[in-house]
Amino acid sequence: MVWLSEVQKYGVGFTAGGVFFFLLGILTFFDSALLALGNLLFVIGVVLIIGPQKTVVFFTRSTKIRGTIFFVLGIVLILMKWSFVGFIVEAIGILQLFGDFFAVIITFLRSMPIIGPILSNPYIAPTIDRLSGARVLPV
Repeated sequence: MVWLSEVQKYGVGFTAGGVFFFLLGILTFFDSALLALGNLLFVIGVVLIIGPQKTVVFFTRSTKIRGTIFFVLGIVLILMKWSFVGFIVEAIGILQLFGDFFAVIITFLRSMPIIGPILSNPYIAPTIDRLSGARVLPV
């Protein structure tokens, strides 16, 4: 059973590369070239994963339009060499656009071998759940 098509697999690679370069740009004190490359790869990856039409529908949804504006404005600020301000504005947009997916991502990460036990630690789990908006049933 194939979960992802070939194009979607490339999309996952582009998205992962985008996240990598974006984090590398942050670690190199907001290097605008690395942040811009990360943004470009991330957007290409999202388009390849969900398709062009669904991407346009996602970003232009009435509930997501404010996040889209912040995301695009952050990219523009980064391209204008206002890296730190652009990063802050873009981070607000990313939280508004993709905030609903954080609980799903945390649930997926908890099923992984090394990361899962760390995120499921009784001292760490409540904080992670609160930050991600995940709802956990009582034990």
